[in-house]
Amino acid sequence: MAMDVVPVALGARTYEVRIGQGLLARAGAEIAPLLRRKRVAVVTDAHVAALHWPALQAALAAEGITSEALVLPAGEATKGWAQFSRTVEWLLDQKVERRDVVVALGGGVIGDLVGFAAAVLRRGVRFVQIPTSLLAQVDSSVGGKTGINTAQGKNLVGAFHQPSLVLADIGVLDSLPPRDFLSGYGEVVKYGLLGDSAFFDWLERNGPALTAGDKAARQYAVARSVQMKAGIVERDETEEGERALLNLGHTFCHALESATEYDGARLLHGEGVAIGCALAFELSQRLGLCAQEAPSRVRTHLRDMGMKVDLHDIPGDLPGAETLLDLMAQDKKVVDGALRFILARGIGDAFVTADVPRDAVLTLLRDALETRA
Repeated sequence: MAMDVVPVALGARTYEVRIGQGLLARAGAEIAPLLRRKRVAVVTDAHVAALHWPALQAALAAEGITSEALVLPAGEATKGWAQFSRTVEWLLDQKVERRDVVVALGGGVIGDLVGFAAAVLRRGVRFVQIPTSLLAQVDSSVGGKTGINTAQGKNLVGAFHQPSLVLADIGVLDSLPPRDFLSGYGEVVKYGLLGDSAFFDWLERNGPALTAGDKAARQYAVARSVQMKAGIVERDETEEGERALLNLGHTFCHALESATEYDGARLLHGEGVAIGCALAFELSQRLGLCAQEAPSRVRTHLRDMGMKVDLHDIPGDLPGAETLLDLMAQDKKVVDGALRFILARGIGDAFVTADVPRDAVLTLLRDALETRA
């Protein structure tokens, strides 16, 4: 099966997202043209290192590229000040220069943290993303958003720093536990919901093949998702307008992640996105923006895929509607004190608005919590 190559056209900072089988084993040859000297610093986490670091190290060595790796703890808690500082200090100890390349090997946590470290190290060094989760391949590795979480909220400290190359090896997705794969699917289905109804139609037909491991279906889903994100990033790199569409479901998601203290045992990011998309479509229907069949169709597909859809799918206690809304108000999409929502006129037709009555959101959350009770 041929490799898909999706360019992200940003002038002098244009780069390619390469999607296909066996890219990890060819990573040395893929990265070598970027190098001024044949050495790279790799940052990964303990779980990914056990699965994929030996293969990457061998691929680099095959091209005469020396490499050292920093292995961080796995999990969302790594994406904070402590491990960020540790990463920057380690890269300085490795004497990484501005013309060198740092490699992020892992999921969204590693990609976001390492990208931010590369952004600030010596005022900006180049980095390569090798995303090992479905979520990272279709979302966080593309577009240059980097950052860490703080006590005040998710991704509130960071920078826009584009990678020099993204290598999305479809084969590494075989190593994902089913729940982690479905979490990534929450971001895949988002693309159909926000701007491509035909892609959502395709996912309704082919979603089961994706979870069953069909390589061709997986490659198409990743490539189509990346194509959509690349197009939006090219038109609105720093989220002044259209790029906010990529946050469909995320306003609700980030509040739920905060409410569950980023505990992956309770809620993974893509699960929160799926629940958030269902809530966004429900809110759109209640506001008279879309037909009633739209939120029903969204929920049906997510349920058919075995995903979390409602608040009652989240184990453990949740705070009340007022608290959840306060957590939503900490979201990055607040502009001039007004929380912007991504709503929809139908499947494939999302838009950004700040014109959402507070009472409508509170009522939606109260109803969802009541159903949970």
